[in-house]
Order: sequence, then structure tokens, then C-alpha cells
Amino acid sequence: MTTRRSDGTAEESARDEVDQLVMSWRQERPDLDVSPLEVLSRVSRLARHLDRARRASFVEHGLEPWEFDVLTTLRRSGPSYELSPGALLRATLVTSGTMTNRIDRLAAARLVRRRPDPEDRRGVLVSLTEQGRVRVDEAFADLLRRERELLAGLDHADRDTLAALLRTILVPFDSAQNGA
Repeated sequence: MTTRRSDGTAEESARDEVDQLVMSWRQERPDLDVSPLEVLSRVSRLARHLDRARRASFVEHGLEPWEFDVLTTLRRSGPSYELSPGALLRATLVTSGTMTNRIDRLAAARLVRRRPDPEDRRGVLVSLTEQGRVRVDEAFADLLRRERELLAGLDHADRDTLAALLRTILVPFDSAQNGA
């Protein structure tokens, strides 16, 4: 199979399982346009590989995916690395009961701590402990290494192009989810 690189040169590319799947469907159902499979089946398969790489990285650092999600949300918030439980649940899209349970478990593991919110006497703030910051930083660096390996077959320009194309597909979903 010949494909064109971003610089316009031709390149022989390997066939993958999706090529076989598409070819089989074209034989069996020539009346259908199965071209969406060429993109979306690959995205789906890649998502499974990415999920495996992420889980392997999290396990190596003693974290569950949900722990990584909460810890990275705190880490991205910048110094003082703290948020209210409400801000955490909005960022991670879970219920308040689920977030309370997650905070309890992370606090028991000494990865986060709670403190009274000085601006709201009834509120609390959840912050990363030093142990939590070190753990999430190490896990994040390892995750990025693994993700770079997944993208190793693409040069920088191709990664940028792919990111832009995927963004075009995702924006309507994100907008609908955010009520826009």
C-alpha cells in the first residue's frame, strides 16, 4: 500500500488489521461505504493500546487511573496545588459521593490532605502532599515516555497534523458535553 507523507513523498506502508477488516467488509458489503472504519477503527484500537500503556505506567507507580486523574488535576492547578472538592469533581466528571470517597482514600495514602478553606468556613481545600506531588510527577513523566513510544512512527509535523485533525473531530463532542 502506498501512502503520501506530509512532505508529499510516496511511502510504502505496512498493512494493519484494520486494512484486512475494511477489505473484508468491502467484499461482503460492496453496497456500503465502510471508509469510516479506516479512521475510527484505528482510533479505537489505538485507544486500547494507549489505555494499556497508561495502566502499565500507573501500576508501576502504585496508582490507579482514578488516583492519577485526581492527582494530576491538583498538580495542574499550580502552586499551592489545591482545589475544592467541587472543583475536583467538575474537572474529573464524577459525583460528589465518588469524589469524597476518592479524597478519603488519597488522604489515607498520604497523597493529599484536607484543610479548612479560609474563605469559606464550611468548605475544605484538598492539596497535594509532597509525597503525592513526587508520585504524580514520576508517573506523568513515565506516561509521556510511553506515549512518545506510541507516536514514534510519526515525525513532528505529522503529529501536529494528526492532533489538528483529531481536534476537529473532538470539538463538537466537547462543546456538546460542556453545554455550549
